[in-house]
Amino acid sequence: MTSPAETKAIPLVVENVTKTFRQGQSAVDALSSITLSVESGKFVAVMGASGSGKSTLLHAIAGLTSLDSGTITIDGNDLSKMSDRERTFFRRRQIGLVFQAFNLIPVLTAEDNIMLPVLADGRDGSIGKEQVDALLERLELSPRRRHRPDALSGGEQQRVAIARALITDPSIILADEPTGSLDSVTGQSICQLLKDLSDEQNRTIVMVTHEPTVAIWAEEIVVLKDGHVLTSFATSDFSDAHSLAAHYQDIVSAEVAEESCG
Repeated sequence: MTSPAETKAIPLVVENVTKTFRQGQSAVDALSSITLSVESGKFVAVMGASGSGKSTLLHAIAGLTSLDSGTITIDGNDLSKMSDRERTFFRRRQIGLVFQAFNLIPVLTAEDNIMLPVLADGRDGSIGKEQVDALLERLELSPRRRHRPDALSGGEQQRVAIARALITDPSIILADEPTGSLDSVTGQSICQLLKDLSDEQNRTIVMVTHEPTVAIWAEEIVVLKDGHVLTSFATSDFSDAHSLAAHYQDIVSAEVAEESCG
């Protein structure tokens, strides 16, 4: 990973980020002094077990979760210096969000769902028509543009969600378990699509997942455990998801063993 100090042309810089949640009398450190950066056009997967902090990190990057300390900078813009209103506008224009549950509006067509960020921003719907047409064609959704979500397959719904995330040409795409609601074959097709977007359009993508078969599509993997970054490594060092999974388990097991000895 690139040094956080080298902020020029780096879409994402996370520096010393800490987040603690209160549960009654106890406190849970969801994120603890996390520092990382993602270069332009890079496809990064954040892996970790449930409770490792990966979703909290993604939500913090999206400006959906406030920080106790640290800074998150997207395309040179420090989220901590923005008001809630400013973060909302910035997120709408510069951050593309893809969720496990698709989050499509049931009464709207695929085309209208894709256009939502443009319309919510107060822009004329005709401005985004060419972009919508191009996205529908690129994501093989043109024949389904007039269909509502309940008439689409899970994979088609997720492709609509990805198109919606791309419509404003954001600085970064954030995907939270994007294959979690899909069968394995459809999930792999979504992974292929995200990789193609990164390769062909130089899209910067950060994806949260706990599945090695999903993570291997990324260029780099960041491993979280108990709110800490354990390490990061390139997926090119592994021939398949099985060898990557074995390496991931070795990393986590070594950390557990070290904690036991400590």
